[in-house]
Amino acid sequence: MNVLKFIGLFGFFYCLTSLSCKQTNSENVVPPISKESIVVPPSRFGFRLDSFHITENKIQRDQFLSNILGDVGISGQLIHAIAEKSKDIFNVRKLRYSKPYALVYSDTCKAPDYFVYQPDVKSYVTFELKDSLDIYVTEKPVYTQVEFFEGVLDSAHTSLWSAMEPTGVRDALIAKMEEALGWTVDFYYVHRGDEFKAIYEKEFVEGAPIGVGKLVGAYFKTLGVDYYAVLYENEKYEGFYDLEGRPMIRKFLKSPVQYSRISSRYNPSRFHPVLKRRRAHRGTDYAAPHGTPIRAVADGTVTKASYTKGNGNYVKLRHDKVYQTQYLHMSKFGSGIQPGIRVRQGQTIGYVGSTGLATGPHVCFRFWKNGKQIDHLRLNLPPPKPMDESELPAFYMKRDSIMSLFEQYGAVLDSTLLSLNHNKEENKLID
Repeated sequence: MNVLKFIGLFGFFYCLTSLSCKQTNSENVVPPISKESIVVPPSRFGFRLDSFHITENKIQRDQFLSNILGDVGISGQLIHAIAEKSKDIFNVRKLRYSKPYALVYSDTCKAPDYFVYQPDVKSYVTFELKDSLDIYVTEKPVYTQVEFFEGVLDSAHTSLWSAMEPTGVRDALIAKMEEALGWTVDFYYVHRGDEFKAIYEKEFVEGAPIGVGKLVGAYFKTLGVDYYAVLYENEKYEGFYDLEGRPMIRKFLKSPVQYSRISSRYNPSRFHPVLKRRRAHRGTDYAAPHGTPIRAVADGTVTKASYTKGNGNYVKLRHDKVYQTQYLHMSKFGSGIQPGIRVRQGQTIGYVGSTGLATGPHVCFRFWKNGKQIDHLRLNLPPPKPMDESELPAFYMKRDSIMSLFEQYGAVLDSTLLSLNHNKEENKLID
């Protein structure tokens, strides 16, 4: 696979301000304070470092709040009171191994005044260890910058996952691409030369990147057909839409599992790898690691959650009077999955395994229409209805702005590549 192109595009806007002082008749005019003369002391967790001393560490294995605070002079009675008061704000039983924490001292010769725990990169919980025993959660400011990613598949029958992962792109972005386009594009059976692009927000906390935020726009081209998804959000609408304002969400997901590949397609005359004879394979096999969640491809009702020698652990769903689906060879069922239970599209109904007649971990996905098993990859369902006509003008404005971003980023990319190629030619002449 060729090296994929990745360009991070971002802009910072600076405002130049000036201070002016109106002349007055008073002789005692106080000169303005220049910004250079204002010195703000550094702080951490909201505590000024010129007034507090902070020590930081990480939760060790089998370490609890009582261990941490007891070792620095906090009484067991006070620790119990803190634990009781914090239950409705942050349960101290949720302290996890390797998560960072800090002790804040106003006087290092005495016990600390505060305990600060960071459950994730976006927030921290402050426990006051004296007086009112106040406990509060602080959300850190999250900053975003828009980035652009694109690539071309140069290997036949590979997947979007295998194309994007070697570039270092987070799984979250790949998952968001599938969320946006997965109802119309089969990412598990793509072709050499297929193209994909993404415009997304990269999130930063305290100047450090923490992950992928919203996917703003997505594009995939396969077999000469262009597919776009545009993020549109307001009080009434939220989700991805095609260029005509129709929801990208369809009645059925294209696949029951993520991070997988098609290992065997629907085939009326397949040679069975276990039985060693020709036998119709009226399903699609998705190979995935053992334990990968299996999701319902549409809303429905569980009609069977059972075991047979051939199917292993399997679940069958009825979606309406026309469609049914079945999921075979599970290692185990999802929580609460049993006949009669109603499930939602995308809900985990089981986990990938190799029970029954299976040579390795995969899910055999079967699809019925009017009582007859069919190849779901060839199923053409009508697109959903577009949003209200009164909403379309606002949507078109949003769509056009995102399409403009695709054009701008593509132009920058083409210009960069042209410059690089030109430099290569110059180097050849010099050599």
